[in-house]
Amino acid sequence: MGSLSELLPPLDESSAQPLYQQLQRSLRQAIENRIISPDDALPPERDLAEELAVSRITVRKAIDGLVEEGLLIRKQGSGTFVSNRVEKNFAKLTSFSEDMRARGRKPHSVWLSRAAGTVTPEESLTLRSSPGTPVYRFSRIRFADDAPMALEYATVLASCLSSVDAVETSLYEALERTGNRPARALQRLRAVLFTNEQAKLLKAQERDAGLLVERVGFLKDGRAVEFSQSYYRGDIYDFVAELSASS
Repeated sequence: MGSLSELLPPLDESSAQPLYQQLQRSLRQAIENRIISPDDALPPERDLAEELAVSRITVRKAIDGLVEEGLLIRKQGSGTFVSNRVEKNFAKLTSFSEDMRARGRKPHSVWLSRAAGTVTPEESLTLRSSPGTPVYRFSRIRFADDAPMALEYATVLASCLSSVDAVETSLYEALERTGNRPARALQRLRAVLFTNEQAKLLKAQERDAGLLVERVGFLKDGRAVEFSQSYYRGDIYDFVAELSASS
C-alpha cells in the first residue's frame, strides 16, 4: 500500500463537515473500493496525522468510528488493520449481494441446484400456503471475491418470480423487479458444526463452527414469500444488532 496521502482525496478545512468525518468518509470509500485491502495495516496515528497534516485527535476520531463500524480492527501491540471479517447487521433486511458490495467485495454464486416444485408440509406451514402451492428452490454457494462465505438454500413462492431462471446474482433484486421484495423478515440465528459435505463446499474443516440463519421474508401486506436457510462460516462472519432499552 502506498502513502495514504497519495491514495486519499485532500481534506478541505473550509468545508462545513468536520475534518474527522471527511477522513472517515475517505477511508471508508478506500476500503470499500479495495484501494486499501483486507488485512492491510494503517500507519500509526502519529504518522498518519503528520502525513495528512491534521491533528492526532482528528485521526483518532476517524479511526474510532470505523472500528465501531467493523471496517477496522485494533490489535494490541500491532496497530490498526483493515478487517477481513464481515460484520452483518442482523437488524437490517439486506441481501448477501448488497452486504458484499457495501464492503467493496464482488459477490457471485456457484449454483448447486435450482428447480420448480411444490411446498413440503414444513414449507406450507412456514410460508402459510396451501398444500400443492408452486415454489422455486435455490441452492448455491455464495462467494465474496474468490472466498466461499455461505451455503444458501432458499424456497420462494413461484408466483413472486417470473421464472426459476430469474435469479442471477441476487434473489432480492429478482424479487424487487416483480415488486415482491420482502419488506420485513423474521430471522433465527444458531450455532452449528459443519458436516463433511458442508465443510468441503465452504473450504473449511468438518465440525468447524458455523452460523445458521433461518429467515422468513414477508411482503408489506403480511404474505410470506421466502424461506431461506443460510450456513455462514463462523471464522469470517460476525452478526451484530443494535439494541435499545424500552422507555
